Amino acid sequence: MAYYQVLLVFILAIICVSTEDEAAVPRMTRAERQQLREESRRMFYHAYDAYMDNAYPADELMPLSCKGRWRGITPSRGDMDDVLGNFSLTLVDSLDTLVVMGDFSEFSRAVRLVVRDVTFDHDIIVSVFETNIRMLGGLLSAHVLATRLRGEVAVLRWYNGELLALAEDLGRRLLPAFNTSTGIPHGRVNLRHGIRGLLESRETCTACAGTMILEMAALSRLTGDPIFEQKAHRAMDRLWKIRHRTSDLMGTVINIHSGDWVRKDSGVGAGIDSYYEYCLKAYILLGDEKYLARFNRHYNAVMKYISRGPVMMAVHMHRPHLQSRNFMDALLAFWPGLQVLLGDVRPAVETHEMLYQVMQRHTFIPEAFTSDFQVHWGQHPLRPEFLESTYFLHRATGDDHYLHVGKTVLKALQQYTRVPCGYAAVNDVRTRVHEDRMDSFVLAETFKYLYMLFGEDRDLPVKLEDYVLTTEAHFLPLSLATDGRNSSYLTLKIDDEDEDKYKKTCPSTWSLVASRVRRPLRRMLGAAARPPARPRPLTDPRQLLALADMGISVLTLPDGRVQLLYTTSTAKSSKDAAEGLTFMREMSKWNTLSDMESGVVAAGVKINERIFTAGPAHFGKEITGDDRLEGTAAFALPLDACSEIQNKHEIVGKFAIVQRGQCTFAQKVRNLQTAGANLALVLDNVAGSTHETSALFAMSGDGNDDIDIPAVFLFSQEGTYLTEELQKDPNLLITVGELKSLKRQYEDTCEDGNCEAVLHSPVPADKETFDHLKKVLSQLVAQFELSLSSEDSKTCEENANMEETKKKFVKVERRVEGENEPSTGSEGSSRDQPADCKPDDV
Repeated sequence: MAYYQVLLVFILAIICVSTEDEAAVPRMTRAERQQLREESRRMFYHAYDAYMDNAYPADELMPLSCKGRWRGITPSRGDMDDVLGNFSLTLVDSLDTLVVMGDFSEFSRAVRLVVRDVTFDHDIIVSVFETNIRMLGGLLSAHVLATRLRGEVAVLRWYNGELLALAEDLGRRLLPAFNTSTGIPHGRVNLRHGIRGLLESRETCTACAGTMILEMAALSRLTGDPIFEQKAHRAMDRLWKIRHRTSDLMGTVINIHSGDWVRKDSGVGAGIDSYYEYCLKAYILLGDEKYLARFNRHYNAVMKYISRGPVMMAVHMHRPHLQSRNFMDALLAFWPGLQVLLGDVRPAVETHEMLYQVMQRHTFIPEAFTSDFQVHWGQHPLRPEFLESTYFLHRATGDDHYLHVGKTVLKALQQYTRVPCGYAAVNDVRTRVHEDRMDSFVLAETFKYLYMLFGEDRDLPVKLEDYVLTTEAHFLPLSLATDGRNSSYLTLKIDDEDEDKYKKTCPSTWSLVASRVRRPLRRMLGAAARPPARPRPLTDPRQLLALADMGISVLTLPDGRVQLLYTTSTAKSSKDAAEGLTFMREMSKWNTLSDMESGVVAAGVKINERIFTAGPAHFGKEITGDDRLEGTAAFALPLDACSEIQNKHEIVGKFAIVQRGQCTFAQKVRNLQTAGANLALVLDNVAGSTHETSALFAMSGDGNDDIDIPAVFLFSQEGTYLTEELQKDPNLLITVGELKSLKRQYEDTCEDGNCEAVLHSPVPADKETFDHLKKVLSQLVAQFELSLSSEDSKTCEENANMEETKKKFVKVERRVEGENEPSTGSEGSSRDQPADCKPDDV
């Protein structure tokens, strides 16, 4: 009989009891802060000088090759290159970082170079979103700072608005993207020809369409031409109109012509992140209260449906109680910083601590990770979002813990990513192998936030509270507002009425110490490392409702395991919270964890007489049952298959072998399909990996349904065997099918003697799952009754809480069975309490 097993992670939020404080975070001396600030400065210049000496005027530096990355000249990386426009991206994006560093001479020289060399008259298709936040934002920020410093700094007295002229030219080249029936802009635009040739473009992401208002409004108010702001307002208004009216959540991909949602998963990470950010910051910068009202509606929805304590799990926007995916992505690390701007510091501390633990486990935060902190996508392109939130949390709390977090990030960057020619992205956090990539945001944001974190306001040449920082950390002045309602967003202010409310909260917000919020979350790391359990999903909304009332959230992990997260702050009441704690304690006693295979239905690859375990794909043709594909194989060129296949004649009608990395699985297979391959064999790029020691997974899709050929994934050691055998025999015959079926056909038996149970354990229907849960709850109720009769030392309150728990579970069972609840008088009557407890004692 299969047992229902869960992975328990206790996230015990602060409750109003006397607790022993964790060891105080050591204060960082001013001398150490200055030392780290100067080290941050040296890091910036190591990267900046490497770019200027070896790459300028190219868009980016390739730090391993020590040369520039040019659009149309350097080998293509597919959609990743849409950020490039041959317009000296890294220099423009870094201009205001030079000001933050106080290097006015280099800033003046760099501005002269931009004015002299940068042009936008290129027949190149670029990302509207990336060009807006990096190029347009960089030009506007540098213009504002140059104008303000012109009267104070002699080397800038020559400046006369040249950057603003460039910004206006670029803004007008982006305007054609807004020519849609909905006002939602195209995701891409040709810098010279507008949307000509892009009419088949139909989709864009929510963040792509909703992260225009700050830069476009600033451009309008600085030039006096309202067209830019009008277009961005219209796009934001349309996005608000198509939100889900019941949940107030947004999806991630939209049809720009119809306004229909293409992808309805809703989170706070990739595809949607900066839309929420710009709703709040549009109010701060422009003083338009409609954006604050919209953000508040969205924020309440996010905290209600997506936030699971410190964990942020995407849900279906139209069915927000259902989790839409089993992993989180690194871009959500901006969220705690946004919460600080709103003044909601406590959940910001919690989520930041969760992210810090992910970083401590893997040295860097991987591009995507599961709720038990396992790597989902291993890349780390030196993203700034975690440092951004660290900076804002330190500014809000004054807690030196965040200085130590920043120091940890700084040392990791120095130890693992510094190369002679700049800083190289990490291709996989598990191996720390480098990638020949240094994005412009490393200089524009990562090093800027490091420097500002360790610096003090008096060390900075700009008064930070006079500006809004865009999603690319560019400076836009609060003076752009027309009505003066946008007070400094870097200073938390609470009016008198709210002050009394916060003092009466439990615990008092004024006495809240960030370390006390972080302390119980420290248990997550150890608990999450427990062995996996067989998947038994909890999907019945009645189960989830009963658990949610007690502050217990249910997460489904990538391999199908169930994880219970308990936080007192999300419970319906203090009594429900006590019930939840009791339930988790009892469930912990009952729960037994054992090593089992993941819930992925494994594929098999037969090479000679050996059968290897392979991962399937969430896209393309599914290989099930007795399906078989047989054929010969050839390696694709380029091997990563991230651009057009060059050796189509060699792979047409064959199994095409490619290597993991550089682009998405779906993009690789799509390129192979176009080239005529029958099947994609993706080999792991992590040296030495094998299915015997690595968790099996299914390759993720990208939301499109245009791939028809099957794809399977082989780990590195299995891929090495395949490569060696192909070198011996180029006509080697390979068979691909479902692993269980292949083994049954060719081996007659499974190696472990239990193939059926391990590889294809049935997933129970909802009713079976719920029946099993009822059985568990009945066992727990029996345990409660036993403990009531045997533990005389329990208090009346504890006994009463157990009685309430018992009633709740019995009610849930009756509702499922369709029974009417018996009329027993008012709840909590004295007959339900021990004889020595009076009603007033409870």
